[in-house]
Amino acid sequence: MEPKKKPDKLAFFLPNIFTSLNIACGFTAILFSVQQDFSKACFLIILGAVFDSVDGRVARLVGAQSSFGEQYDSLSDLITFGMAPSLIFYNKFLIGTGRVGMVVSFFFLLCGALRLARFNANITRVKSDYFQGIPIPGAASAIIGYIYLSDVFPTYLNNSYFAVPYISFYAFLMISNLPFNSFKNSKWVRIHKRKSLFIIIILAISILSYHEVMLFAVISVYVVASILYLLTHRKKFAHIFDWDEDEEKV
Repeated sequence: MEPKKKPDKLAFFLPNIFTSLNIACGFTAILFSVQQDFSKACFLIILGAVFDSVDGRVARLVGAQSSFGEQYDSLSDLITFGMAPSLIFYNKFLIGTGRVGMVVSFFFLLCGALRLARFNANITRVKSDYFQGIPIPGAASAIIGYIYLSDVFPTYLNNSYFAVPYISFYAFLMISNLPFNSFKNSKWVRIHKRKSLFIIIILAISILSYHEVMLFAVISVYVVASILYLLTHRKKFAHIFDWDEDEEKV
């Protein structure tokens, strides 16, 4: 039996290129937010999400998955989906609120860091079909969706009385134990692959065409539907994130 061929150095380097591009998007988004160019800043967060979705797939495709890549990906996510959205949101809505705005923006970043640390610590325990709390890219998308929507309804959404509870709500969702469907093992998706692909394409086109409204709408529907599903199926999720602390010691 021939020994399994190890991926070459280029194969390990390739997925990290996309992770680095993700970080670059987050860093540049912060710079644009300081310059009050929020449209470009938001676009770069979305572009970072695209790179984030690609790096893991590339790593699996070339057989270059590694612990280093996982940790590097988490650090990039904290910058692009934690620090960047919190600073963009602060510069857009909360810069005039003093310490309250600083604390609230930092709280989103803190919860994002806690969310990523918990994910890494429990990566072998959490089932792949449900996320424990909303993933940090999802929370970042909700923040970007709110910023886009504020351009349509500036009179209401540019008010800190709406902005503060909104970003705080998604910060709490990240560190909550609410299960959010990842659709990775969805029976309906497996049976209706063409319909699922069609829905994804329609949603992507809708978001690209009407991003001012659709990004906020899609994330909101996902969150509300997840919460309603949990309330109507409490028994199913009663112990989904309960683990025996000595489980891995045995």
